[in-house]
Amino acid sequence: MRKLILIVEDEETQRKMLQIALEKAGYNTVMASSGREALDMLCGVQPIQVDLVLLDLVLGDISGIEVLEKLSEENLIVPVIVLTAHSSLDSAVNAMRAGAIDFIAKPAGVDRLKVSIENALKLNQLSGEVSRLTRKWDGIMNFQDLMGDSPAIRQAIELAKKGARANVPILLEGESGVGKEVFARSIQGSSDRAGKPFVVVNCGAIPANLVESILFGHEKGSFTGATERHEGKFVEADGGTIFLDEIGELPLDLQVKLLRVLQEGEVDPIGSRESVTVDVRLISATNKKLKDLVETGHFREDLYYRLNVFPITLPPLRERAGDIEKLALHFVDKISAAEGRVRRPLSEDALNLLNSYSWPGNVRQLENAIFRAVILSEGENITPEDFPQILATLHNHPENFEGSALSVTSGGEAGGYSISPVAVLDDKGDIRPMAEVENDMITLAIRMYDNKMSEIARRLGIGRSTLYRKISELGLDAATDKDGDQDAAPDNS
Repeated sequence: MRKLILIVEDEETQRKMLQIALEKAGYNTVMASSGREALDMLCGVQPIQVDLVLLDLVLGDISGIEVLEKLSEENLIVPVIVLTAHSSLDSAVNAMRAGAIDFIAKPAGVDRLKVSIENALKLNQLSGEVSRLTRKWDGIMNFQDLMGDSPAIRQAIELAKKGARANVPILLEGESGVGKEVFARSIQGSSDRAGKPFVVVNCGAIPANLVESILFGHEKGSFTGATERHEGKFVEADGGTIFLDEIGELPLDLQVKLLRVLQEGEVDPIGSRESVTVDVRLISATNKKLKDLVETGHFREDLYYRLNVFPITLPPLRERAGDIEKLALHFVDKISAAEGRVRRPLSEDALNLLNSYSWPGNVRQLENAIFRAVILSEGENITPEDFPQILATLHNHPENFEGSALSVTSGGEAGGYSISPVAVLDDKGDIRPMAEVENDMITLAIRMYDNKMSEIARRLGIGRSTLYRKISELGLDAATDKDGDQDAAPDNS
């Protein structure tokens, strides 16, 4: 996605020259002829979101320094590069103190300008990620850190905001990888326990014989190997929040002790004669249906009702229409900055591929796929070829993509893929003739396997001579066989 740059310059000729240079360099631009107009665009009733500001220091109404100071007052975080014909050390120092990220003397060379913009955008991406991670580990991550505008995720966020204001147990339900821990951290950071301890325990990853000790603590000598006293995770989380992931994996005998904590606010360390009082907000999570575990006797019914006071279901990524692209672009920025890689935009074909995939591993799988693509990519853009695992799934398991079948079509010299269904129904909803569907499937196979007839025939489950005959019967354009053995003996299929 092209970055949007605001050009703030009171001289029309300079504005036009900057606009032409930046758009030729691959950026989108908007322009303001005065400082007040720029502030109205950035901080007004209907503000626009820009990725960077090019700001002239000497403007007709208010100075560039005043614009920088106003942006600081409004807590608007956007990188600003200052341009001025009056280059001096004092001007540069004042601009940088006021919040500018760079200072360039006019007339600005195009190459110098491009380098400054690229560095500013990269620094802003890295700063944003560092800030997000700092909020995460300081326990003040909030709902603004959650990505997504789809109705499904917005509904879950609104419900979580209400739950954050009440000191009740919250149960997060959803498939693996939907972001339950991130939600839990946002709830903590939006509650009156923000900044207090946030302790994570994966109940499914702890050996059964250690669960009780890890959760509730033990006294020295209480069992073989207990060489020192251990407080336990609930005591560690005192005053804050404990997040119990995969709560459905908690053994039945320990479910009784967890119920006591919820009812009495006390934990009983192993080997201790006295209970320990704790003040803990419990957020639990599961990728299973706890109600089903109750019915099969694997989960206590009384504990279920204690945990299920405020349930929130997090939607899988495939149900978050429109969020895949936003998340993908965010991960490209984040990973490129963190890994010190040149930020390469996602091509349209790559976005088509990502939007068509069902993402059974949800947001976690998407982030891992983007990480691999950022590392693999060597061209100007990130293309479908940089997602080999997704393409392999498309070839071998097309059911994981939208539609009953999918085609992969050549993207010309640049290469690439566009995803489209091979329809089995016509416009009226009736079954299409077999010959038409067969035509589409053979065309799809020819494109997908790059005219390699042996591979195409193998994938379609027919012989090569049968494939050639069908191509002729169906009136398809004759393909150039890339196997290099066009004179091979006909098969008997």
